[in-house]
Amino acid sequence: METFTIALLLFGALAGGFVSGLAGFGTALMALGIWLYVLPPSLAVPLVLICSVIAQISTLPSMWKSFDLSLVWPFLIGGLIGVPIGTTLVASADPKVFKLSVGVLLLIFSSALYFNKKQFAVTFGGRIADGVVGFAGGILGGLAGLSGPLPILWANIRGWNKHERRGIFQLFNFTVLATALVLQTVSGLVAFKVVWLAMVAFPGTLIGAWLGARVYHALSDKHFGDVVLGLLFLSGATLVWNSVSAF
Repeated sequence: METFTIALLLFGALAGGFVSGLAGFGTALMALGIWLYVLPPSLAVPLVLICSVIAQISTLPSMWKSFDLSLVWPFLIGGLIGVPIGTTLVASADPKVFKLSVGVLLLIFSSALYFNKKQFAVTFGGRIADGVVGFAGGILGGLAGLSGPLPILWANIRGWNKHERRGIFQLFNFTVLATALVLQTVSGLVAFKVVWLAMVAFPGTLIGAWLGARVYHALSDKHFGDVVLGLLFLSGATLVWNSVSAF
């Protein structure tokens, strides 16, 4: 493996791990853009799944006591139901259309939430609505690896505090992405070379996640919300750009 390739793998792992440790999501947002310079999508995508799971497991011990598990379970149940459905839609649906639609949604809502100074505390639908959002996130996760955006937006609209939102981001994405990784592995979509790539990226992922978690604990509720909305806007812009350029 060339030195340049190893350097980019470590840099992408460090960047992805940092964002995951900071916000509870975003490994793919940071790492894919770097890794795709030296890896084909068939290797980069499962590598992102592995590093996402590693980063989130490594930060769980320092976060666990602050999570409100009673808020998370509807999202988890809905997400687990939705993932297999999204996986079966891969053959018939157009992922580019989904990515473009979700990208536009992210740009609109993240901008509106950022510039709106009023605090949201929407209670509509209760746990059922939470489960439906998790279900939709699971479908998008199985279809195009986009498990996070809808639950993240919904958690911000609900008006939950930093720790409540972080618990949903991290536990939901961990569950959905781990499930997607298992399904891909069972289906024979994860090449053995990915294991070696993951071993190279492992140190960068752990160090980045540790640094991101330390920054997270120092953030206020408002600053954490701004970071999340900024990442969502960046994610939306990236999805729209990739979708439009692919047509």
